[in-house]
Amino acid sequence: MKIAIIKETKAFEKRVALSPEVCKQLIQAGFECAIENEAGTSSFFEDTAYEAIGAKVEKDKSSLLASADIVLKVNPLTVEEVGQMKKGAVSISFMYAATNPELIEASAKQGISAFSVDAIPRISRAQKMDALSSQANLGGYKSVIIGAYHLGKIFPLLMTAAGTIKPAKVVIMGAGVAGLQAIATAKRLGAVVEVSDIRPETKEQVQSLGGKFIEVKGDDSIKIEGGYVKGVSEDFLKKQQEVIARHISEADLVITTALIPGKKAPMLVPEDVVKSMKLGSVIVDMAVEQGGNCACSEYGKTVVKHGVTIVGEPNIPSLLPLNASELYAKNIATFLLHLATKDGFKWEMDEEITKGSLIVHEGKAVHPSVVR
Repeated sequence: MKIAIIKETKAFEKRVALSPEVCKQLIQAGFECAIENEAGTSSFFEDTAYEAIGAKVEKDKSSLLASADIVLKVNPLTVEEVGQMKKGAVSISFMYAATNPELIEASAKQGISAFSVDAIPRISRAQKMDALSSQANLGGYKSVIIGAYHLGKIFPLLMTAAGTIKPAKVVIMGAGVAGLQAIATAKRLGAVVEVSDIRPETKEQVQSLGGKFIEVKGDDSIKIEGGYVKGVSEDFLKKQQEVIARHISEADLVITTALIPGKKAPMLVPEDVVKSMKLGSVIVDMAVEQGGNCACSEYGKTVVKHGVTIVGEPNIPSLLPLNASELYAKNIATFLLHLATKDGFKWEMDEEITKGSLIVHEGKAVHPSVVR
């Protein structure tokens, strides 16, 4: 089967779906690989690196898509790209299917099958395929580095002849994969770290990394599925805001990571809380692509409001394109080798990983999130 890797076209995107190293592994497994020219350049992979391991570099994207059995991408394919695929081909990428109906419709109309890596079940045997976690891990690290860059003070305690500098205080909202890596990174840099999460089971993880857990008593409105928060009431969010407002007002850096799949990001830092923060403090809103956790953040911009620097950097993992692409490539190759051999897809429709991640099958929407 022929695998096509196409260039990412989304704004702020520097990643590529397959690295040369992983391309080589798939070629050794019997697949044919072709990549659109300069698709890996922003990730620091030259075309010659792909050619050296036996992949073909093609300039004509249309013919590349038309001849491929499998199309790999990081971001969702565009409707136009789907329209150029041959009937019966398979796409694998982040699809965010519940919020992308045009893509589902186009995939069904084209008669292709489509897998979404963000829908891979969070089970132990799928850990090596978990692209959401691999990318969030890097995003959590980079968010602290971004915050440190914008903050006008150092993170660690420093005792000098001229006096003692107190450590910076960092408040992290959300103790998922991104939040936990942010905790670890901020602690390594010497900050005092406080963490808020609506899932009480994260308390032990936070404390194991040296963070202080900000407790907010939960209620029945919190819905957890597969490790993700699927829903929470407005009343609980208001209660959470009240508890953490004091902690945020004393913070030097606030990092927000809270997301609800398929929904707008919950509002955690309203404008009145921003106003209460210290002059020169910083907020890094990692949820800005889904509406943001902070009322004052702006997509793709770093702004100063009420004396607070607010970073609305979308797609933070893409700021580390080399590592992000390497990890995503390993995720997606493991996923592909689970689903198929060089001779074709297994189509084990009752198998948990296949069933959980298959959005469209041979022109028909099949995933519960998109079946109406």
